Amino acid sequence: MTATQITAFQANAGFTPGELSTLVLGVVFAVLLLWGAWALRTAYTGWVEGHLTHGQFLGVAVRFLALYLVLSFFLLS
Repeated sequence: MTATQITAFQANAGFTPGELSTLVLGVVFAVLLLWGAWALRTAYTGWVEGHLTHGQFLGVAVRFLALYLVLSFFLLS
């Protein structure tokens, strides 16, 4: 963005594009962590009750970890 565009954005929005980027990243990671906590808790409950095998539970955990690492790599680099 040019300096004029940044000034116009800040005048109309009340914050800078960098602050907006930080807010969006924070929301994305907050939603990801909430979803991950829900998914892991649900998988753990299913594993304890015998609806999931140990391997299926580990599959959920590995998929969440992979998703977190990929999003961290692409969004924070």
